[in-house]
Formats: sequence, C-alpha cells, structure tokens
Amino acid sequence: MRGLILALVLALVGGQKQDLEPVFHTGKTYLYGYESFILHGLPGRGLAMAGVRLTCKLEISRVSRSDHLLQIRSPKLEEFNGFWPTDPFSPSPRLTDTIAACFSQAFRFEYTEGRVGSIFAPEDCPILCTNLVRGILNMMQMTIKKSQNVYELQEAGIEGICQTRYVIQDDSKNNRATISKSKDLMDCQEKAVKNMGMAYIRPCPTCPLKARNIKGTVMFTYKMKYDDSGALMTSATSKQVYQISPFNEPNGAAVTEARQELSLVDIKRTSISAPKTQLQNQGSLRYHFAGELVQMPIPLIRIKNPDLQLTETLRQLVQNNQEGATKEASAKFLQMVQLFRIVTLGQIESLWVQFAHELPYRHWFLSAICAAGATDTFRFLKQKIHDEKLNIWEAAATLPLAFHFVTPNKQTLEVASTFLTCPQIQKASMHRIIVYLGYGSMVNKYCAQISLCPNELLQPLHDLATEATSKGDAKGMALALKAIGNAGEPASIKRILKFLPTFSLAAASLPNRIHVDAVLALRKIARKDPAKVREISLQVFMDNTLAPNVRMVACVVLFETKPALPTVTAMASSLLTEPSLQVASFTYSHMKALAVGRIPQLYNLSAACNIAIKLLSPRLDRLSYRYSKVIHVGDYSSEYQAGAIWRVYLMNSPSTMFPSDIITKVRGYYANTATDIIEVALRSQGLTKLIRKQNIPFAEYDTYKTLKELGKTLLGWKELPPEDALMSAYVKVLGQEIAFTDIDKDAIQQTMTSLTGSSNWQPVVKKVVEEVQRGISGQWTLPAMVAELRHIVPTVVGVPLELSLCGAALAQAAADVDIQMSPPLPDNFRPSQLLETNMDIHADIKPKAHFHMIAMMGINTQYFQSGLEFHAELSANTTMKFDARINMKEKNLKIEMPPCHQEVELAAVRSEVYAISRNMEKVDSEKKSQLLPNGEVPSISDQPFQPSERSSRPGSWKQSNIPSVISKGYQHGSEEAHHHSVGGRSYARIFCRKFESLGCSACLSLKSQSSAFLRKTFLHKLAGELEAKIVLKPVHTDADIDKIQLEIQAGSKAASKIMEVGSSGSKEEDETSLYKDIQAKLKKILGIENVFKVANKTRRRTKRIHREEKTAVTDLRAAHSATPFSSSSSSSTASSADGKEPGNEHKKDEIHESGKKRGSSRSSSGRRSSSSSASSKICSSSSGEDHSGDRHCRGNSEYSNQQANLPIYRFWFKPAEEQDPGRQALNSSISSSYSSASDEGISGAISQPKFLGDSKPPVLAAVLHAIHRNEQPTGLQLVLYTDTQPTRSRIQMFVSSITGSSRWKLCADASVINSHKVSGSVKWGKDCQDYQTATQIATGQFAAYPAVQVKLEWPKVPSTVRTTAKWFYSFIPGAAYVLGYSQRQQHNPSHQATLVMALTSPRTCDMVLKLPELTIYDRAIRLPLPFPSSPGTPISTLPSPDRNVFSQAILSVIENLKARCSVFQNTVTTFNGVEFNYSMPTNCYHVLVQDCSPELKFLVMMKRPDESADLTAINVKLASHEVDMYVSNGLIQLKINGVQAPTDVPYTSNSDASMLISREKEGLSLKAPDYGIDKLYYDGHRLEIQVAFWMAGKTCGICGKYDAEKEREYQMPSGYLAKDAVSFGQSWIISEDPCAGACKLQRKFVKIEKPVAFEKAAAKCFSVEPVLHCVEGCSATRTVPVSVGFHCVPADSTLSLEGQIRLDQKSEDVVSTVSAHTACSCHQQPCPA
Repeated sequence: MRGLILALVLALVGGQKQDLEPVFHTGKTYLYGYESFILHGLPGRGLAMAGVRLTCKLEISRVSRSDHLLQIRSPKLEEFNGFWPTDPFSPSPRLTDTIAACFSQAFRFEYTEGRVGSIFAPEDCPILCTNLVRGILNMMQMTIKKSQNVYELQEAGIEGICQTRYVIQDDSKNNRATISKSKDLMDCQEKAVKNMGMAYIRPCPTCPLKARNIKGTVMFTYKMKYDDSGALMTSATSKQVYQISPFNEPNGAAVTEARQELSLVDIKRTSISAPKTQLQNQGSLRYHFAGELVQMPIPLIRIKNPDLQLTETLRQLVQNNQEGATKEASAKFLQMVQLFRIVTLGQIESLWVQFAHELPYRHWFLSAICAAGATDTFRFLKQKIHDEKLNIWEAAATLPLAFHFVTPNKQTLEVASTFLTCPQIQKASMHRIIVYLGYGSMVNKYCAQISLCPNELLQPLHDLATEATSKGDAKGMALALKAIGNAGEPASIKRILKFLPTFSLAAASLPNRIHVDAVLALRKIARKDPAKVREISLQVFMDNTLAPNVRMVACVVLFETKPALPTVTAMASSLLTEPSLQVASFTYSHMKALAVGRIPQLYNLSAACNIAIKLLSPRLDRLSYRYSKVIHVGDYSSEYQAGAIWRVYLMNSPSTMFPSDIITKVRGYYANTATDIIEVALRSQGLTKLIRKQNIPFAEYDTYKTLKELGKTLLGWKELPPEDALMSAYVKVLGQEIAFTDIDKDAIQQTMTSLTGSSNWQPVVKKVVEEVQRGISGQWTLPAMVAELRHIVPTVVGVPLELSLCGAALAQAAADVDIQMSPPLPDNFRPSQLLETNMDIHADIKPKAHFHMIAMMGINTQYFQSGLEFHAELSANTTMKFDARINMKEKNLKIEMPPCHQEVELAAVRSEVYAISRNMEKVDSEKKSQLLPNGEVPSISDQPFQPSERSSRPGSWKQSNIPSVISKGYQHGSEEAHHHSVGGRSYARIFCRKFESLGCSACLSLKSQSSAFLRKTFLHKLAGELEAKIVLKPVHTDADIDKIQLEIQAGSKAASKIMEVGSSGSKEEDETSLYKDIQAKLKKILGIENVFKVANKTRRRTKRIHREEKTAVTDLRAAHSATPFSSSSSSSTASSADGKEPGNEHKKDEIHESGKKRGSSRSSSGRRSSSSSASSKICSSSSGEDHSGDRHCRGNSEYSNQQANLPIYRFWFKPAEEQDPGRQALNSSISSSYSSASDEGISGAISQPKFLGDSKPPVLAAVLHAIHRNEQPTGLQLVLYTDTQPTRSRIQMFVSSITGSSRWKLCADASVINSHKVSGSVKWGKDCQDYQTATQIATGQFAAYPAVQVKLEWPKVPSTVRTTAKWFYSFIPGAAYVLGYSQRQQHNPSHQATLVMALTSPRTCDMVLKLPELTIYDRAIRLPLPFPSSPGTPISTLPSPDRNVFSQAILSVIENLKARCSVFQNTVTTFNGVEFNYSMPTNCYHVLVQDCSPELKFLVMMKRPDESADLTAINVKLASHEVDMYVSNGLIQLKINGVQAPTDVPYTSNSDASMLISREKEGLSLKAPDYGIDKLYYDGHRLEIQVAFWMAGKTCGICGKYDAEKEREYQMPSGYLAKDAVSFGQSWIISEDPCAGACKLQRKFVKIEKPVAFEKAAAKCFSVEPVLHCVEGCSATRTVPVSVGFHCVPADSTLSLEGQIRLDQKSEDVVSTVSAHTACSCHQQPCPA
C-alpha cells in the first residue's frame, strides 16, 4: 500500500506544471533591450503616417521578496513623419534629454507571482515618464493558472481591468514555454478612459458592441525558459491595434498601432544600487491621466510667462482681426483659451486692468475667459459681476457660456453657488434665470461622474422651490422646476411631486403651466431612474381631472422612459375609453410616430407601439387638425450607424382652434449614442384677446348682469376662470434649458418703460428713429469656442491616444450707416406718417464669419504631439456698400453701388488632413506631411477609360448646347481645368458666369485631392485636401464702370423711367413727342413688337399643323393604318421661330415608333369597345399607354356601372367648362393624339398673344444698369403690367436688355382665363422664342368627384435644366415608395407632367401624378384641413358668381373651419358636430348657447311655443339689447327691447360693439362679430348659429363648448356628464316663476323609493343631479325615461332630500332609469292672489 501511495504522489508531482511566473533573483541584475513605437494613419501603402519610437535598455534587480528596482538606461525618443516604411525615424535630442533626466533615477515596483503591484517614482518625476514605466511593466503582468493551459479572466493592466484570454504552450523537453494572451479593450469593467465635453452624449448600454465606432485589442507573446529556481522571461512582444471609424464604415477606419519588444540581453551578478532620494507611491499599473495642464488639441505652446504670453497673444489677435485675418485670429483665440487655463487669479486681474477699457480687447478677453472654464476664470467672472464691472448685456452674454464651459468640480460648484446669492444677479431677472439654469446644468455634469450626488448641491434649488411656493410666486416656481429639471437627479422627485395635483391636493390651485413644468422636470431624471419616472408619469397620464396638455406632456415623458409592452398596451386600452379626444389623438399619433422608427435604441418600444396601435380604434387616425398630433420626420442609416429625428408636438387647447403648446426638438444618433441637439417650445394662452376689438365695457351692459343672475338658477354653473394673455418660450441646447421667457402685458410695458421711460409706443418708435438718424458706426466681433470634445485612452506604450474635436467661431461686422429722414416725425405721429417720409441711406457694411474646426487622432501631450490632424474651415465674407434713396410718396427706390474693383471670396469651405509631428524643442517648426504623395500628371495612356456616351450627355458645360442668344453683356461662360493624377487622386474645376455689362463675374471653384481611389468611403474622401469657394471677380470691359444703379418705380410714373433709360441714346427725337404715343414707344423700346409678331406667326403655323392632325385622326378612325404625330413633339417643333432644334431627327424616329404603338393599341381598343354595350362608348387601351389629354369619350351608360372596374389612373379629368349635366363621361386610357387633335395644349390657353401695354400703363418698372464714363449704359430693365377685371385678370412681365444690339428677353404671362382655369407661361431667349415653359390649373371632375388639375409643360428648356430635372426625377420612385404611393411604368407625354387631386370627402382625396415615364397614384389621402366639396354652406352667403372658383375654395375652407350649431325640428347639431335628437318641452326656454367666459357677452335662448310643435322662438341678449324672434300668423316677427321692429329694414345698434339684423332668404340674420356671434340665422323652423374662432372653448349650453371634445359633449351646467341626450337637454332649461311664467317644469333631486341592495345591506339612494319634474300643484301629462346617477347611503342614515343641498358633489354609486316630466297639467297652484 505504501508503494502505491508513493507512486501516486510521484505521478501527481510529475503532472504538475512548472511555475511560469517570471522570477528575478536577488543579487542579480537582468539586462533587457526595449523598443516600442506607435503609428497613426490610414491603412494602405503609400499614405503618410506619424508616430514616435522609444528605445532604451532596462536593468531589473530584485531587492526583497516583492520589491524590485527598474533602471532605464540610454533612452532615445525618435519621431516618424512620412510614408511607412520607406521614410526613417528622425531623432529628437532635446526631447530625449528631457526623458533621460526623469529616467536618471531608478524606479521601484512590487512584483509577486507575475503581478505588478504599486509603483514608486521620484517625487519630481513627470507623469509622462511614470506612464512610460507603466507601459514597460505592463509587459511583465501575467496571471498563470497552473491547472489550465487555455482560460479567460479579468486582468488588471495599464488599460484597466479587461477580459483577457490566455493560451500556454509548454515545451518541457526543451525547458521552454510560450505564453500568448489577448485582451478585448472594449470589454473592460474599470476602463482607464477620460472624456471631456461629452456629458450630454448618452450612450446606449444595451446596444451591441459590434456597432461601436472604436474597437481595440492587444496581444502579448512571452518566451519563457525554465531554470533551477523558476522561469526566466527571455523575450516579450506586444501589439495593440485601435480601429477608429468615424462613419462606422467597415473599410473606412483609421488605425493606431502600438508595438513593444522586450528581449533579454545579459544577466549580471551585481544588483542595482538603491535610489538616494525618497520615492513616492504612484499607484498601480493602471494608467494615470495628467493632473496638470491637459494640452488642447491645438499646436503646442511653450509656456514660460503665461501673463506676458497672454498680453502678446491678445495684441496679435486684435491686430489680425483688424487686418481681416480671421483664420489666424481663430487660432490665436484658441491659444488664448489654453493660456487662461493656467494663469492665476492675480494675473487675470492685472490683465483686466490693462485691457478692460479698450473695447476691441475687452470682447476677446471676456470670450476667452468664458471658454477657458477653469476655477480661477470662473471666480474672476463672478467677482466682476459682483463689482458691476460688466454691463447688463455683457453679463447676459458671458454667463451662459461660462456655465456651459466650466469644468464641474467642488471648487467651481462653490463659486457657482455664490452666483445664486449675488445681489447683482438677483436684481436682473434675466441674469437670475441664466444662473439658476446654469447651476442645474453644472450639477448634472458633476453628478454624472460620481455614483451618488450630494444633497447639498441640490439644496439651493429645493430652497428656491420652497420659497416660491410659500410666496405663491409662479415665475419662481417655474424657474425652480426648470433648474431641477436641468440637474436631473432622482433626489428631487419628492419636490417635483408637490407641484402635481395627482400627488398633492395643494397643487390643484397652481397655474396649469406649473403642472406642465413639473412633468417636464422629470424628463432628465428618467435617464437615471426610468422605473420611478415611468410610474409617476403613467399616473399623471391616467388622471382625467388634469388639463389635457398636462397629460399630453406626461405622455411624452412616459415614452422617453422606453416603457415595455405591458405599459404601452395599458395606455392603449385606456385610450379606448378616454373621454378627452385631445389626449387620445396625441397619444395615438405619438405611438404611430414611434412605430415607424428605425432607431436601434428604440426597437423594443417601436415593436410595442406597433402592437398597441392595432388595438386602438381606427377613428383616432381620422381625427382632424383640431386635435393634438405628433409630427415625426427622421431616418437612420444602419450602415453608418447614424441618423436624426425631428419631432413636433402639437398640443391643442380646448380654448383655441390651433395648437396652444408647440414643442419641437431635433435629436441626433451616432454610433449608438444619442444627443438632443436643440429643443424649442412655444406656449400661448389668451392670445385671442389681441385680435379682438378691445375696450368694450361688457360688464356694464344689462346682459352681463342677467347672465350673472341666470347662473344662480343653473345648478353648479360657474363661469370660466379669467385667462390672461401670456406667451412663454424656452430653448434647450444639448438637452439643457439655457433660457426661457414669459411675455405678458405687464412684461411688455415694463420693457418699454425701461427703454424709454414711457409705456406708450410712440416715444419708443421715435427714440429708435432718432438713434438711427444719428448714424450707426463701429466694428463688432464675437468670438466663441463652439465645442471641445475629447476621448483619451492609454496605449500599451504608456502614451495616451486621443480622439478630439475642437472648434472656434468668429463673427465680425464693420458698419458705417447714415440715415436721413425728412420731414421729421412730430411727437404724436401716426403710423401712416412713416410711409410719407423720404429717406437717404448711406451704408458700408462688411459682415464676415469664420468657423475653424480641428479634429485629431494621435498622441497629444504637453511635450510632443503625433498623429493625424484634420482641419476644416468655413468662411463667409461680403461687402455691402450702397447709397439708397427712398421716396415713399413717389413710390420710388434708387440704389447705387460701386462695381467690382477687386477679387472677393464670398464663401469658402476647405478641409485638409495631415500627419503631424510637434515637440517642445521646436515649437515653431512642425513636421507636416500630406497623406497623399505629390504625383505628376500622367500621360494620356494613364488616364482611365471613359465611355463615349459621356460626351453626349448634357452635364458638361462646354458640350451642352446653349444658344448664344444673350448679348455680350450677359454671356454664360465656364472655365474648367481638370487635373488627374495617378488613379484619379486629384480633381479641379472652375465654373464661371460673366456679367460683363455689370463688370463682374461669379466663379465656383472646386478642388480635391483625396484617397478615395483606394477605398470608396467617406473617411477616405475626407483624407486629403478639399476646397470649394465662390469668388466674385472684376471683368475687364471696354469702358470703365462708374457705378451700378438699381431703380424701382411703381405707380403712374413707371413708364417715364423706362422711357428715360431707353431714350438716353436717341438724342435726335423731339422732346415734345415723347409722350405722344406712349404705348407704341414702350413697345418699340422694349422690343415687344418682335415678340408678338413672332408669336402670332408661330400660332398660325401651329394651327395649320393641328388641322393636319385632325385629318390624320379621322383617317385613323376609319382605318387603323395612319400614324398620327405626337402632340407634344409637334408643339415643341413648332415652338421655335425658325423650326430648328437640336436632336429633331432623333425625335422623328421616336414619333414614328410611338405612332405604330398607338395604332396597334387603337385596333385592340376598337375590338374591345365593339363588344360592349351599343348604347355606351368606352375609350380604353390594352397596351398600357396612358396619356393625359383633355379629350373625353362620352357615352350614354351610367357612370356607376363602369367605375368599379377601372383603376384610378385610368380615369380622365373633365374640366368644369366642358361638363354636361345631362350626360356622364367615362374617360380611360386614350392616346395623346386624340387629346391634342382638338386642343392646343396649355400654350393655347393663353390664346390671343395680347400686349397689355396697348391698353394699360405699366404698374412697375425696374432698371438695373451699369453707368459708364461717356458710354451708353448697359444692363436690364423689367416692366410689369396688370389687368384686373371682375371675371378675368392678367399679369405680364417683360425683362429685356437695354443694350441696343441684344434681343434677349424674358416674357412671363399669367392670367385667369375663367372662373375655373388659371394659366401661365414663361418664355425666354431671342425675342422670347428659344425656351418655354407653361402651366395650367383647372377645376373640374375626376371619377365623378370635384377635382383640380395642375399641368406643367416644357416644350424646350436649356440642357442644364434638363440635367437637373433628370437628377431630381431619379429620386421620385423611391420617394413615392417610402410614402406608400402606388406607381406604374407608363408612356405619358414626354414634355408634360400632370397632377390631379380629386376630393372624395371633406377630409380625403385621390391623387394621380403622370410623369413622362411614370404614373404615381393613391387613394384616400388624408387632408390636414376639411375641404367642403361644394363651396359655401346654407348659413354663409355664397361668393359672388363673378369670383373664380379658387377664391371660393379659400373662402369655403375658412367658413368650414368656423363652428356652427343648428336646431331643426327635434335634431340638434352642436358646435363639435355631434348630432342628437331632443324634443323640447313647450314654453320652456333652453340655453342654446351662451358666453361662459368672464365677459358674459351674449345669451341665446330657444323655446317651442304651445301652438305649434314645428315652430320655435328665440331670445338673444347682447349688451343692452334683448332681441326676440318668433313666428306669428305665419310671419316672422322681430322685437328689440320689447318693441316691435320691422323685418324688412336692417337694424344696426349704436353701442360700442356693432350688431346688424337684416332679412335673408326666408328668415332673419343677426351679426354681432364683436360679441363673438359671426352669424345667427332664424326662419321659424331652423336656427343656425356661427361663432367666431376666438370663442372656442368659451361657450356652453345645448350647442356645447366648441372644444372638439365630442366624448364630453353632454356636459350639464355643473360640469357633470349626462348619461343621455334628454338629460343633457333638460339640464339647460331655465326655471321660471311658476305663477308668472309659462314653463311649469323645475329640476329637483329625486330619491329611489324602492329599497335597493347596496353592499349587501338595505340602502336609500338620492340622485346626484336634479331631474325635471312639474312644479307643485301640477301633474305630469307626459314623461320620458332618463338615466341618472345615484348616491346611496345606509337605510338608517339621516340624509334626506330636504337636508342635503349639494348632492351633486357626492359620489355616483349606481345608475338607474327614472321618469322625467315633459308636460304638465296645472289645477291648483299655490300662487299668491
């Protein structure tokens, strides 16, 4: 047994793996050679790269059990900048000396079992050197498992704790082993990373790792050798790769590669001597980021005396700015920001004293202070505001920037808290708002870096909320909630709930906007605690007692928490019974917007919404514009992992016709992160007061007092609370609210008073005019740092890899404006007097803008920089120097400006990418290499082959056929230059257009040199140099141009200006005959007689061609052998004066070909129609061709028998003037030859080429010309003629050259042909005959529905227009597919597009769009507004027959938007369109409609008299008027204030607000628009009431509230919702004295007499609303059952009808049916004698 145990032990020991951890023995020194380098660039040979290399010798010696010493000898740092691997590394001696100095002493480190512990370094050792040591020791870090050869674990390293995989290959025979390990640098628990400026970018934690745009890995290989006492590491290598893909392209990635190599050289028997100085513990192996200055991604600065350097930089910056060197100024500005981050507070103070009083320096100084964001700069700004050294506008501009850029830490937060209590901040409300909002943002950024946010940081915001609540300060509450919302901490939830009525009863009395702000404050908290916010917002959303806009905002917040499917379906099920259609519509449209989203972060929510909308009723999809909606526009590219969405939340209020709350936001998505770019909200209430007539004393009228008394008789009725006019807005940038404002009447008056000392508008305007007349002169500069984003990770070498983006913007304006006005304005001037003044303006304005962005990938330290640097610049520059004279009386404007004297770059975009290397030893000289090597222009054999078709395409400017019809003053020219190097790397092209008559030319220059020839990715396209610029150049002319003049003359003197310019070269004409024959002279000067002469010839020729076509068509009908000409081709051939057109031979072949097709199709069509009914004639085609002509095939068959068998695109549009009521037209698929045989097309619509100047003077003349020295002026002139008639109007515009030799002209003509057709055309070229487009809009019928047709023809257009149109045309099929439209390939007319829209219902239409090769169509498209199919309604007066149908349509839409209530017999239609039956009890007045606003402006009552059940009588109370309308003896009678009035004479009131009563049709109409009644119509049987827009939500009565809430239509006076229409109608009966009045009915509470079982016990129940009963002494003769709610109490309760007054406030326990009395018989009434 002992032998067996011994054998097992020996076997076990032999199977054990030897220790592989490196062992360093005491008393020995191990010498290693070390080399590391890091390179940055794009993958691919031949591209420039940048990098550094470090070589040195290492000595490692063991001191104790775990302590080891590391001595670095002979370090050498080299830089690489060039093309790898051909170019060599270049040494950096001074940088090497700097590193050698810090490596002069030994480092101590702990090392046990392959793991590196603490690292000890000299106290003065720079952090860079310590990190380089970490990079060396990181190679020695290994975790060996003795029982496994392949395993994974989390291992600590320089990058943090990352997932690591080991593979061990043990070669025991040779006493060697190989260890391989690899790390996924994207899978780290505690990753060493530093982000700056990314607090507002939200990552997606659930998104897959494969979609990340930064990926990294590192691999290590160790060679180990066993010896007697352990393992010896003979060599170690590492290779780290970071792949950065800015556009998430697999092939478009930049690469950073780092390598290390460690090899054993020798082992010495002596150990390293211990360091003499004390070593400090520098922490573990984890990379340490520098605590000192972090170098910005800008060129290095050698910082010696920062205050002196700041002074010099500031002086250079101002000088560059004055000289216009914006690029240099923006670079100096960034240097200034860098320097301000390291200067002390005392140095900043001394600089301020030096430059504060010099205005040019002051702007730059303050802007750089804000952008620096350091503790001292922030403290300095606070001190200056406290000392009132900054004016109110400087403080308002600097505070938002300072709070945005400041680095949040304990020190800066302490300074920020002192801002909150600063008296100077508290004085100005604007500053107070900015500071509190900024403080909330700072707290948010600070708490994002830590796990638990300290309560003391949130306490100032909570205290503000408490103080504002105690004082009842609504503005303070809003500010506190918005600041808490910016902070976004869950600890503030309890404070927010105190402002929501759902959770706090005291909050019910707060304004509605405070409830909205409280809900919105939860949005940011949802990112940290989505479950809690989801619970709160769901309860608010379900609370029906809250205002609709509060619940809609809760819906927005709820969806931002990304609820799961159960929550979304719960919301959907609640919408099925939702009483508020505003909330239902908003939620449904929000779900639809989310359902179509393609954002990966919202996939689960989109799927849930897709399911939810299927549960909802389709009626929610058909709600009109009156209901709240969510508009969603956006797209997401899965390929590039980027997208954006734009949402608009439209929240309607019951009291407005249009949205009262609008929130619009833009959110961007990139690489699985999301950023709220901008959000703007606008909220309004009570703005209808601003459009109404004011100062009407409604409260002084009798009606106001009567309605006050009436309200007491209607149980529970209350007037609406007063609504003050208010408009508020807020702006959020990057998810942070930066400003908000509340504008009300008091705020406006306060602003005016602060500006001028008076609240009247006249002094304000006069003061502005006086300031302007004093002149505006000065130079303004606004610099700003736009962004600074940085992402820094360590590399294995020990240097940081930085991805950064930094941008600066600079806006400049130099202005010198002098304005003189005459005559001067008096003190009490009228606004119309401003239009009677003359103004002389002299202006010299030079605005300029420059944006400079720097992006970097590489090493960025304060000692050296190495990597790829991308620079992008956007600049805009212009000069506006002119003299203007405005004569308002004479309707004359004259502007003079100098010509082009020098080349001006108007706009430019430039970008370039370089491989850069910089170090501190040579700050002024940097190594910069272009990514692409400079190549020579190759020979023609090196050029890529290009197909010959390219030369015939119209895209080339030189080869496109542009006739030289423009004079030399307006020649089009292009200068192009192509430069192609090897592989098509470079491209250069210049497009120029010369305007010689104006002495200038505009050029577009494009240049590029990129690496896209290697890989077609966006990154490779940017890698290189790109430039695009627009330049204005002077053009040499024969005569020098003194100035350019533009003169515009309107009115009766327009013709004289044309005559003066045109006759300036004809001195021999007699002055007295100038106006003898003005029409003929104008026609001659403008050259218009040539236009109409040629046009008439063309028209006669066209007619001849059409007659020939008619013959051909007749023959074709007889025998199918003829080939008709295409109408579009013939018209285009005949359009030009000489009949010549390039490409006509090709067109003839096309015409012949299409003719054959049409002939064959016609033959099949003939066979098809012959088989149909003999009484009908159907035009159809089996060939699939469809042409949009105007010809119609008419038959005797009924339309309804045919339409179901044809698709929509087969019908034809029938113009209104061709409609025949006795016959139905069925049009389908007829060839265009038939349509054009009897019609001349659109050009024929403007049938008679008539010059309006023959009968009308011009209404406007404009002349743009250049004035030469001793030469005739050259330029353009424009003449406008109008002819307005009741049934027909026309407008003509002519543009021509005033150069005598030029015949280029542009002629535009538009006319209303009749009440159903409008047409227009534009012609240009030589005598307006070279090119032509025409359009026509007509109304008619399409498939038996009213329709409108828009037709566009282009017989001949320039090649550039055709090229652009083809490019645009290529997107149409895809767009139609995305929008869900159907499409069909069809051969339609080649030069024509037709759009037909048919109104199938007031809210839907059918659409057919026919393009030359494509037909797009769709049915039942929803319209945003209701559009009545027949213009006008019975209540409105139809427009005059003289008006055209287009103006009628607009009036009809407006009329249809207004609310109407009608009563006819027993049918009532409310303002909201709800229709119900209600039989009125006789002789009892009902409140039909009344004003329920605090103004109580009107009341309309209605009753049904005894004598006739069909007749009604109404009583209208307005102001001091009481109007009765009734029927007596078959005639309508009118009483005003009890006095009989004639009905045939209109009655007009003389009060402050007008009222008109007049006869209309068979009844009377009453109009009182100032009271809110647009029209009331009464004829004895029918009553219709139309109220104004601004009465929305302010009415009550049987006609409803006019609030679009159809589900809540049956509201009784108390607000209780009636169970049926009868209860609703009876609740609005006005009780009368039973002894004095004719109505014997009153409403009473009732009790259920029979006992009912309530909660398993006997109970008695009382109605919660009164029921209609006869008065005492009367008995019911007719009853009607009604449903009533009852409140039940135990049977032994003391509650009774006599003792309980407010039963309406009790809960509703059961619903039962009781009888309501509708007629009474009275015998013994207890009335006094």
